[in-house]
Amino acid sequence: MKPVTNLIRQKGVLVSDGAWGTILQQKGLQAGECPELWNIEHADDVVAIAKSYIDAGSDLIETNSFGGSVFKLEHYGLADRAHEINEAAAGLSRQAAGEKLVIASMGPTGKILMMGEITEEQLYEAFKTQAVALAEGGADALCIETMSAIDEAVCAIKAAKENTRLEIICTFTFEKTVDNTYRTMMGVSPAEMAQAVLDAGADILGSNCGNGIANMVEITRELHQAAPDTPILIHANAGMPEHVDGEVVFPETPEMMAHQTPMLREAGASIIGGCCGTTPGHIRAIRSVLE
Repeated sequence: MKPVTNLIRQKGVLVSDGAWGTILQQKGLQAGECPELWNIEHADDVVAIAKSYIDAGSDLIETNSFGGSVFKLEHYGLADRAHEINEAAAGLSRQAAGEKLVIASMGPTGKILMMGEITEEQLYEAFKTQAVALAEGGADALCIETMSAIDEAVCAIKAAKENTRLEIICTFTFEKTVDNTYRTMMGVSPAEMAQAVLDAGADILGSNCGNGIANMVEITRELHQAAPDTPILIHANAGMPEHVDGEVVFPETPEMMAHQTPMLREAGASIIGGCCGTTPGHIRAIRSVLE
């Protein structure tokens, strides 16, 4: 069952969705409030966000489940509702997607294995709970994203692969170092990441967050060189955040991102969407230029 990979073979390049958190904030999500609980208490708003990306031209959309692990949810006293919340997240995106694909979001837990904060067994069980619930909610694939540590990403991939039949995407977040190379906050290079996640069983790899398209082009080239036969997903920010009048602003307009999108495709990206600061307007512009 590889619906995303098969669709790439048919269409060549797919358009994903954009940011969720900032849109939730526009709809009223308050600081300190659990975004994932909106899947239960504000389901119509979550469906509306997903549908806005489908209407903008997305071939596939994510879910409001980035912080849906038991370790993230326990900060809100919701750890015991992890299955319910994740299943609902996938179900809402499934409702909005229609015949389009749902790639369910699984973010990092915030726990560091090498520091002894958690055991590998506990981490595995957390990802298993989330993956199974998202599968039961109707996801077509799992998007393990914004990772920085190989051990956590590999654990998530194994938990997903061993407990669901879904296709697995894994993306890391890289930063440009002083010597102009790219590394995660844990020191992992794109090539090291690619080898590790493919060995663990990922079907698609990539990068999200932390960079605008210009840097993502370089990261995509490195990933494509390391894994030339593997589809690559790129979710770039709308530029790097700036503080303007006390607010965080992402400077790249839909037109600016769309203008740079062909460079991502040429570098080897098979799935192109957005991360922080992007909107349905950005996705509509990306769709237009790719067509």
